[in-house]
This record gives sequence, C-alpha cells and structure tokens, in this order.
Amino acid sequence: MKIRDIFAEHEVTLSFEIFPPKTDAGFAAVEECAHQIAALEPSFMSITYGAGGGTSANTAKLAAKLQDEYNTNVMAHLTCVSSDRVFVKERLHEYKTRGIENIMALRGDLPKDGQLSPDYSHAIELIQDIKKFYPEACIGGACYPEGHVECERQSEDIQHLKEKVDAGLDFLTTQMFFDNNILYNFLYRIREQGIMVPVVAGIMPITNKKQVARSVALSGASIPQRFRTMVDRFGDDPQKMTQAGVIYATEQIIDLISNGVTHIHVYSMNKPEIAAGIQASLSHIIDK
Repeated sequence: MKIRDIFAEHEVTLSFEIFPPKTDAGFAAVEECAHQIAALEPSFMSITYGAGGGTSANTAKLAAKLQDEYNTNVMAHLTCVSSDRVFVKERLHEYKTRGIENIMALRGDLPKDGQLSPDYSHAIELIQDIKKFYPEACIGGACYPEGHVECERQSEDIQHLKEKVDAGLDFLTTQMFFDNNILYNFLYRIREQGIMVPVVAGIMPITNKKQVARSVALSGASIPQRFRTMVDRFGDDPQKMTQAGVIYATEQIIDLISNGVTHIHVYSMNKPEIAAGIQASLSHIIDK
C-alpha cells in the first residue's frame, strides 16, 4: 500500500525503521528482528540503504520479505551520491519488480573516499529520475527541523526543501530532534513557504549515552537540558537508560500527537524491544 494512501486513511500512524545487514551472513538475525517488529503491526516499516549503497541488495531483499511473507507495508531507501544513473535505474527496476512501491529518496552521506556520483549531487536529481523511471512510486524525502548541517541558513535549506517537494515528493520525514518546539517552529516556517505535504516526525529513542554524541554529530540536533539531565542520571546503567529513553521518546510522541503532528516514525535501530515498548504505550492512541 502506498504511504500517501495510509496517511489518507489513518489520522494517526506509527512506523518503525530497520537497517539491513552489511553481509549476507547477518541476514537471518536482522530478518528475525524485523519479523518481531512487523508483528507489532506498524503502519509501515522503513528499510535503510547503508553508506554508499553498501547494503542495497539486502535492502530490497528484506523489504520484499517483510511485504510478501509478513504482510507489512514497506518503504525502501535509495541514495544516489555514490551511484550513477545506470545503477539507480537498475535498483528502481528491482524495487518495481518486487512490488516495492514506497521509496525514500536521499542524497546519502558523502563517501569517505571522495568518489562522488557523476550523475547526482543532490536528492532532487534522484527524485526527478524516480518520477521518470518509476512514476507509480510513492516518494518520501528527508527534512531537517534545525536545518541541514551543510547549509549556513535555515531559509536556504527550506528553499531547497521546497524544490524537492515541487519535484514530486509525496511526504517528508524529519531527521531526529529532541525538543518538540523546534519541530513546531519548523512546520510553521515551511507551511509559510507553501510546503503542504504530510510531515512525519522522526523520533530516535536514545537508550545508551554513547548514542547522544553520535546523534548530535550526524544530525546537528540540539539537546535540551532535561534530556542531558536524564542521560547524566541514568547513562551508566543500561537498564535504567533504556527505560528512560523509551519513556522520553514516548512523551515526545504523545505531545506531538496532542498538537496535531499525527504521523510518527521511530528510528528503532533493529531493536524489537524498543519498538514494542513505545507501541505498547501508544496502543490506544494509534489508529489501527
């Protein structure tokens, strides 16, 4: 089912994200984690692509298994900065052949070896090619409530976002954030600029203190004092930190839904217990 249709049918949605294994040897273990998350009956599951497209084959394989064997709506990621147009076209053909109709179109992280794509420098070029080679697909894109780390001004980032939406995006998913007021301000600003597609709030449950520094480095997300205090208090006890992180994320989600941000995507990091903890706390709130 196309995600845009899921949003049209359900006022409140909850989805989870997993990442495929880097090697075929690890596929069975990841599939089991994915199966456990699929058993929670999320609105859909998102399968990432990996830096440089290194897990691209397993992205398609895992997405197809979840869809065909576990009857789960899926979205497969696709990045372009390390790929040429021929490879992207082949990957789109595979997605279409496997019946994967939801695609998250991303530029991807810049490769460490500096080998950039000869055909792609920005996500908008990938979006245009998806519209050309797989026009039936439902396309999602990324947005950054605090601005992309490579943009000096948020206004510039929002202008680029408007161009991506105009190129054919059906919805947007935010990068992680830990202060809901930042998202509310961002939504106000993009709506002013005519960006009216659904925006899915991306929530990252932080369940160990090492994640904090890495998350900030990757996303540029600011950390509220309340969050820092939680990590300081519970960060050295894995069980306490896991529980506190799930509760913090759940409270974020409840506040978002209460304020009209009703589509939630959890970066669940292949951890079924994290997904289950959040889903259980929202069992009467999520629209099945």
